[in-house]
Amino acid sequence: MTNTLRQRLSGAALSALLLAAPMMAAPALASTATQDAAAEQSESQRLNAWFEQVEQQSLDRSPLMKAYRGIIDEDYGLWGDFSNEFAEESFQIGEGNLRYMRENFDFDALDPSAQLSWRLFEYGQENARANNPFRRHGYVFHQMSGMHANIPVFLTTIHRINSLETAEAWVSRAGSVDEVMNTLIDEAEARFEMGIQPPRWMYDYIIETAQNVISGAPFDGEGDNVVWESYERNINQIDISAEDRVRLLNEGREALLGWTAPYERLIGVMAAQRESAAAGDGVWRLPDGEAFYNARLANFTTTDLTAQEIHDLGVENVARIHREMEAIMEEVGFEGSLQDFFAFMREDPQFYYPNTDEGRQAYLDEATAVIERMNERLPEYFITLPQHELEVRRVEPFREASAGKAFYSRPAADGSRPGIYYANLRDMADMPIYQMEALAYHEGNPGHHMQLAIMTDLEDVPSFRRFGGYTAYTEGWGLYTEYLPLEMGFYEDPYSNFGRLAMELWRAARLVVDTGLHYKQWSREQAIEYLVENTPNPRGDATNAIERYIVMPGQATAYMIGMLEILALRERAETALGDDFDIRMFHEVVLRDGAVPLAVLEELIDEWIAEVQAG
Repeated sequence: MTNTLRQRLSGAALSALLLAAPMMAAPALASTATQDAAAEQSESQRLNAWFEQVEQQSLDRSPLMKAYRGIIDEDYGLWGDFSNEFAEESFQIGEGNLRYMRENFDFDALDPSAQLSWRLFEYGQENARANNPFRRHGYVFHQMSGMHANIPVFLTTIHRINSLETAEAWVSRAGSVDEVMNTLIDEAEARFEMGIQPPRWMYDYIIETAQNVISGAPFDGEGDNVVWESYERNINQIDISAEDRVRLLNEGREALLGWTAPYERLIGVMAAQRESAAAGDGVWRLPDGEAFYNARLANFTTTDLTAQEIHDLGVENVARIHREMEAIMEEVGFEGSLQDFFAFMREDPQFYYPNTDEGRQAYLDEATAVIERMNERLPEYFITLPQHELEVRRVEPFREASAGKAFYSRPAADGSRPGIYYANLRDMADMPIYQMEALAYHEGNPGHHMQLAIMTDLEDVPSFRRFGGYTAYTEGWGLYTEYLPLEMGFYEDPYSNFGRLAMELWRAARLVVDTGLHYKQWSREQAIEYLVENTPNPRGDATNAIERYIVMPGQATAYMIGMLEILALRERAETALGDDFDIRMFHEVVLRDGAVPLAVLEELIDEWIAEVQAG
């Protein structure tokens, strides 16, 4: 199947994710002196300079993206525009950018790096064009994301309070939450009337998260509110006058209390929609649902693989991994069926930390130690290493009920914020010890942290390449780096190696259930049962996963497809180069240009092979 996938990928229509922020056409050159200076630049320098103008204008339209980049300026107290009209305007600006680039720059006069930037910029807008008809098909609020949950996370982890000015900007942001929320609630109501209706089970998660956000002091005085607690702690730590401290605490409290009305409105709207939402789970039930799903698959996999091909690929790999698991059963001397072994791994207490604060801290400590042991070995397999710090943190209690099992937040480019591996420790039964290694490698090093930290620090490439991304590449790399430590001598415990296979199996099964839900019209319950029967993960894990795939159609298919492509390219290089193959250099080629569509990655590897062969 690898060869079949290889052929499909080499002929794929290259597409890219939407760039992280909307773009604007560059202004005309301001003066003759500026024109003269531009004339002295090479075509590559001119194009890169224009990309930076576009990027800056893009950032100026997105105060949130500035904050994620660690930029503190006059927009630090703003949220931005979340209206549908703004989104359409952003798309049209992108169309203008693409025309401008094609009309004003000579592709043939560019150096190879600039030509790659041109192509990626082009892919991004072409992909935006393919997906623009479905811009309103997503659910504004769901259990995995949405500003109802993102606002408190942003104000506690992204918005820095290190001065009087940044504290006042925090108050400004907190005080305008009602505008953001009301705009988005209006959009959710409009989409509902269009037939873009979330499945009924999802509403309870949104309502619960909204209620959690406006619980605790200063809202009801019962318990702590994580946003207020974070704000109060930061205000008490910065160097300001006592008068300003008292004022800011009072203003911050009043700003937070202003959240009550919009969040209660959200709760009311979600409760009303829940009663009349259309039955079913997959996006096949939405207007133009089939076309929407096909666009999502192309977007996330950067291939032209069909839903049926992806489904078949999943079925084949599930069977392969089952066979590898059966070999581990024999190694540990377990007697019974594979399903019996799954039950043993799910239920035996030796594989789980206690569901206590002490157990959760033990998990965080050991996950940190796993990454530290890996860090010592990285130079043996990698040339460029991440320069940003990495922390392992527990998902905040207010959002852990609806958050995923684990995820990564990339570092700020200026080093002001580390990369963060978040582990959801709400229920320790969902975080088995035997999966800890693979999960830490995927989210930390040599997985997401390494890849994204290196990409963030790329030099002499446009910013959109440093901060953009392609799911198949990024998540494919994450899954590949679960496998690589096996070759490095990790996973010494066979149960830990079983955990690695369990996570690979999980990604293979995703191909089956994602297409099952959205293409074959499976129900939520049918998809959950498939995961319970075919993986060792507990039912709670399976339920959370299926609910994620339902609200993020296509995204989960990118992991396995990306990993299979990286492995296929590595096998091609090893076969072609023989003794000249260098694993460190292979990884360098994969990482040194940042995230790219899979077919572009193939070209880069083929160019490297040719260079080595030429001597």
